[in-house]
Amino acid sequence: MCGIIGYTTKKNNSVEVALAGLKNLEYRGYDSSGIAFSTPDGLKMVKAKGKISNLEEKLKSMDTTSSCAIAHTRWATHGEPNETNAHPHKVGKITLVHNGIIENYATLKKELIKKGYTFASETDTEVATAYIDYCFSLEKNKLQAIVNACKAIRGSYAFDIIFEDEPNTIYATRKDSPLIVGYSNEGNFAASDISAILAYTNKYTLIQEGEYARITSSVVTFYNENLQEISKEIKTATWDAAQYQKNGYDHFMLKEIYEQPKVVQDIFERYFDDCTYSDIDFTKFDKIHIVACGSAMHAALIGKYLLQTYAKIPVTTEIASEYRYSESLITPTTLLIVVSQSGETADTLAALRLAKEQGAFVVGIVNAVGSTIAREVNKCIYTYAGPEIAVATTKGYTSQVAIFSTLALNAMKQKGLIEDENAIKDELLSIKDKLDYTLSLRDTYLDIAKDIYNHNDLFFIGRGIDSAICMEGSLKLKEISYMHSESYSAGELKHGTISLIEQGTPVIAIATNDNLFEKTVSNIKETKARGSYTIFVTTDDHKDCHFEEFADKTIILPKTSDFTQAILDVASLQLVAYETAKLRDCDIDKPRNLAKSVTVE
Repeated sequence: MCGIIGYTTKKNNSVEVALAGLKNLEYRGYDSSGIAFSTPDGLKMVKAKGKISNLEEKLKSMDTTSSCAIAHTRWATHGEPNETNAHPHKVGKITLVHNGIIENYATLKKELIKKGYTFASETDTEVATAYIDYCFSLEKNKLQAIVNACKAIRGSYAFDIIFEDEPNTIYATRKDSPLIVGYSNEGNFAASDISAILAYTNKYTLIQEGEYARITSSVVTFYNENLQEISKEIKTATWDAAQYQKNGYDHFMLKEIYEQPKVVQDIFERYFDDCTYSDIDFTKFDKIHIVACGSAMHAALIGKYLLQTYAKIPVTTEIASEYRYSESLITPTTLLIVVSQSGETADTLAALRLAKEQGAFVVGIVNAVGSTIAREVNKCIYTYAGPEIAVATTKGYTSQVAIFSTLALNAMKQKGLIEDENAIKDELLSIKDKLDYTLSLRDTYLDIAKDIYNHNDLFFIGRGIDSAICMEGSLKLKEISYMHSESYSAGELKHGTISLIEQGTPVIAIATNDNLFEKTVSNIKETKARGSYTIFVTTDDHKDCHFEEFADKTIILPKTSDFTQAILDVASLQLVAYETAKLRDCDIDKPRNLAKSVTVE
């Protein structure tokens, strides 16, 4: 969930480059940072709690001339966020940064204490560092020591390692956490992802599990666990550094919200031009499981509605962290769809592996090209949404919903359930104009934000597919504004939760589902009778409804089909959340305690 970068160079600017790369990994979420760099007097290590700017402030008084550095942003797992627990960690001859979790660290720690090691931090990472040092004391071959340590370590990791007697060389390996090697004319990298190095190079190689790299300023050598040299493909990143800039927007989140019309339109155009998903035969499956986490799970709920309602296939959705521990009744006629923006989500990856072991056909909906999930599924469908820097997802979510729309349409075609495909096609291909209009209502969203931003509690209610939309709207608000927000099926509100409605309590009600419109309005009136301040989200085919009877504010969006309505609805709620967070002076792109890429279980 943290970010790591190592850089070894023919120049003496490794600290400057590593810090720049670290800033491009901020979106992954962190609460402390640190760097270790080689000098003629030995390896120097500096750490700071909080933002990278605090680390930079400490470095100002130091001579940072160096040809090799490893750096880290930490999202606390073992031990509170402080300088002692921050990475890098140094034990004996080993200095290391780590992304992941060492599950058996307690057992290894007891073993190491018996051998005379002492520990300063509460972290699992310091234990991993010490264990590599212990293995090196037994086996003076550096690569063999790392291999032996990794055989004993259980859990997930991406390691950048520097040995005391080889201060300008980085050793790297990974298991269940992403790591790439980057190449430039001036030096070479080992980093969590391509975003860290794009300002310097777009050439990279993916390190696979069970592979090890020795990286100098001029040569990168890869080995398997038998220490045999292996050749690796050098890839070229399709994204460029400009996509990691705000381009005049106040925040990355706002930029990414306004990128959605093109992203979604591109998905639909690709589907109708050349993407038939012909290798997914929906007629072979008697049930579909959709597994995801967070916003991806909310997209999955839209997918469930579309596939079950229109393709007539039984669908269950389950949170990835629970899927492995439930009786999911997976069979060879089960289609599993896993959804992950990063393609590295640990819980989702574990669910994928379980399902494949039990014979399921697994489809992945992923944004990050070449990620672990993308490589391990039977069929990967890329969203191609481009890099998403803000921690709270926007275009990642809407691109996933768009993919589910095309999957449902494809399943309908295979099962002969489409009556008017051209009408659906017209709806999908006209999404950009409708989404542009939705995003143009910025003043409306700001007006609503001014009404709710100083409240501590807020409720979202809706029915049917609108209930799933409420979940994402509520999550977005609480993620970035820190308001306590709850999402409820509108019909359930009266079964207890309505007791929390007081005079002035904000309630955002969504009613875009025609079949349930009148019932939702009845539920809204129940909250209004208890004093709620009601914001009503509906579509222009209901504009003649007497909103003033139950709504204090109304958002009227373009009416479209179920295949695209959720995209418009959620886009409006994203901007309400954004404007609210801005009024509350929150760190919108990097909300507290959150991480973009959740690579721990």
